[in-house]
Amino acid sequence: MKQPQNIIPPRWATRLLSWYCRPELLEDLEGDLNEYFNRNVKEKSLRRARLIYIIDVFKFFRSYTVRKPEFINLLINWIMLGSYIKTSGRNIVRNKLFSTINIAGLAISMSVGLLTIGVLTDLFSYDKFHTNHSRIYRVISKYQFLDNQDDHFMATTSVKAALEINESFKMPEAVAFFRAGFQGDMKANEKTIPVNGYWANEKLFSVFSFQLLRGNAETALKEPFSMVLTEQTARKFFGDQDAMGKTITDQGRDYTVTGIIKDIPTFSNIKFDMLGSFSSRTILTEEEKREMAWDNIWGTWVYLLLPEDANLETLQANLNQLSVKFDPTVKDTHIELSIQPFDSIMMTDNQSNEIGPVMGSSAMWIFGGLSFVVILSACFNYANLSIARSLRRSREVGIRKVVGALKSQVLSQFVIEAVLISLIGLVFAFVIFLILRGYFLGIDPGFSRMLTLNLSLEMVLWFILFAVLVGVGAGFLPALFFAKVNAAQALKNLSSVLSFKKQTLRRALIVFQYTISIIFITCTIVIFSQYKHFMAFDLGFKTENIFNIELKGNNAELLKKDLSELPEVKAISISRIIPSVGNYWTTRVKYHANPDDSASVNYNAIDENYLPLHEHKLLAGRNFTTRGEDFIESEVIVNEQLLKRFNIAEQNPANAIDEILRVEGKDMKIIGVMKNFQYGRANDKAEAREVVMRYSHKRMNWINLKIGSTDLIATHDKIEAIWKKHDNVHPMEGMFYDEQLEEAFSGLQAAVKMAGFLAMLAVCIASMGLLGMVVFTTETRLKEISIRKVMGASEIGLLYLLGKGFITLLLIATLIGLPVTIIFFEQLLLPEIANHAPLSLIEMFAGVLGILFIALLMIGSQTIKVTRTNPADVLKQE
Repeated sequence: MKQPQNIIPPRWATRLLSWYCRPELLEDLEGDLNEYFNRNVKEKSLRRARLIYIIDVFKFFRSYTVRKPEFINLLINWIMLGSYIKTSGRNIVRNKLFSTINIAGLAISMSVGLLTIGVLTDLFSYDKFHTNHSRIYRVISKYQFLDNQDDHFMATTSVKAALEINESFKMPEAVAFFRAGFQGDMKANEKTIPVNGYWANEKLFSVFSFQLLRGNAETALKEPFSMVLTEQTARKFFGDQDAMGKTITDQGRDYTVTGIIKDIPTFSNIKFDMLGSFSSRTILTEEEKREMAWDNIWGTWVYLLLPEDANLETLQANLNQLSVKFDPTVKDTHIELSIQPFDSIMMTDNQSNEIGPVMGSSAMWIFGGLSFVVILSACFNYANLSIARSLRRSREVGIRKVVGALKSQVLSQFVIEAVLISLIGLVFAFVIFLILRGYFLGIDPGFSRMLTLNLSLEMVLWFILFAVLVGVGAGFLPALFFAKVNAAQALKNLSSVLSFKKQTLRRALIVFQYTISIIFITCTIVIFSQYKHFMAFDLGFKTENIFNIELKGNNAELLKKDLSELPEVKAISISRIIPSVGNYWTTRVKYHANPDDSASVNYNAIDENYLPLHEHKLLAGRNFTTRGEDFIESEVIVNEQLLKRFNIAEQNPANAIDEILRVEGKDMKIIGVMKNFQYGRANDKAEAREVVMRYSHKRMNWINLKIGSTDLIATHDKIEAIWKKHDNVHPMEGMFYDEQLEEAFSGLQAAVKMAGFLAMLAVCIASMGLLGMVVFTTETRLKEISIRKVMGASEIGLLYLLGKGFITLLLIATLIGLPVTIIFFEQLLLPEIANHAPLSLIEMFAGVLGILFIALLMIGSQTIKVTRTNPADVLKQE
């Protein structure tokens, strides 16, 4: 009979066979059944062939063909896992010293990892309460005047750009923007309260999910002189009364409360006490033309809500067209616009004018990288000590392999042991984390404002996962080593085990740990030295015993009158800014000899007492003289660098007197030339900045007191009493100039603390690892030492014999670590820092000597203990 084409057995029977048959038998059995099926189709009918195939499938359902149920494999795995954990626990208890060293090392290092996880958890929690946070983008801008281009974008842009995008762009579903300037002392119910906020447009609640408890989201910020308060601000003004519809007065204008917002969440990049309707600006602004200028990009934050399928390239092209359209409205200026995802703001570097604090990705990469290195050092500790103990563990592994243990089971045993030690270390790491949390937040004032590090279920789960990963990382190398142990060799001749034939890996791990320790501690010393250098930097004027008080809108002349009566106050002046602490105020200046040449020049507004109080040196001309408050500004004092910039009077200070400068469109006469001083911070990259000193009594922000007192606390109390007499709304905020300089370098100070903290951890971990290696080495060579003592070896000779190997490794680490540190500072870091101090040999070797002393102390203590052991007590058992 001719066989039909494409005849196959019943599919369901074939699937049944595949389901129950053991994998190693399936191919042969299925092949035999298919062969019988094809033969039966030829010799019998198709129906009978299929029936016979089905009967055969059921007939071969036998004990030797049926695969083990999955739950049995799972049960076996769980039983084996329990066995691994029990065995690991016994090994941990049996080897108390090494277990303690490993647990302590992992705990110390993991505490840094927990801090990193806590910081990242907080940062990635920012702004997630906004429903559409993933669809919000911020418009950022870059400013270029002539050929002077700033390479970094600013977080702000112009009101003009915001309005044009809102009116002419089709893509954004909504455009919201904040404008700075709505803040100050406001009054309601006979209360005067200082509050901070922004002007905002009516689309704010369409973009952001700030929870509006009272009011209409569509109209709350629509009408002029309407405002929205947070719950807390409403309670400050009105207590338990309903604030809706009530009025708050600011500078003679009444604002109606049209909405109440739930207090802003902690993890919000945008924070405020209140919002005022932007439509009020068209009535309030006297210089509306300037506020709406295309190049007024310093105080407006613009946010776009885009559709899910938004084409960002098209949007960017539209922004570029906007620049092409409006750049001609501002001479010699180009404004470049771009967009930034709202979710990326907290981790973005190098953007000025941020609306709130940001961490920046560079800081997190550095901190995360250093944390990883510390954790890696602890993992190497574990690997080193585990491999060093291979003499004791190899026989155990050999017996396991003889009784049938697979390579994967040996791997599992040692990885689980490492994970168990890591989880035990996690408990101690968590305690250390709780202790370090407050210290870490106090390293820099910005940390405490930005982070909380409060525990959450998500954070705890990350902690546990992190501990498991650290355990796997620490245990993988020893597990791989033991899995390769030859069972026959291990049981026959323990000395043939790989670790005793070749110790290069163990030595390399020790060198790595101490190299990292040397780099960390040397970097800490160098950074601290740079910090002290900047604190003692010659600014070109005096700051000792000068107490600066922020005026906060108070009448400076009235304060000066009362403060001058204190015998402890030797001199008083007022100023608009405090130089050398990072404040940069600029103005546009031209020189009449070349009217087409203009420059952005730094300035400070001062009174006639400022220069003498700070002991600035005049090279030519005179100081300002006392003027009334209604005087017309017509005189300036300039520094040497400004003469150089415009080549005034061939840079001769005496000849520059009475020359005319055009400052902000007004002609002003140079009446004095002062010696260059450090206008910016001491590490300002600009070699010297052009500075103009202007005379003013208006809009001054600081009052400067020269203090001559031995009881600074009592003097402070007297000054504060006078302050309260003039202002019972604002607390007095004043600092000594030297304290402000320290605060200006708080970032560098935080780097010193952070580097010192990590250096201490790295040294502790490496030292514990070295202690374990020394103890193990001395124990394994105890009989050799005893024999040498019997043969007449001295303690000094034995000390040298046992310690020379470790000292050699430390010297190798020094030869690696020091050049790496020098190259890092000389070639990478210090060239980017202006006015830095040069590296010194003392800085380079101080840390090394400290580490060598600690290492020698540990090596010496253990080796002396062994060399003083009575040989008879050791050898009598042989």
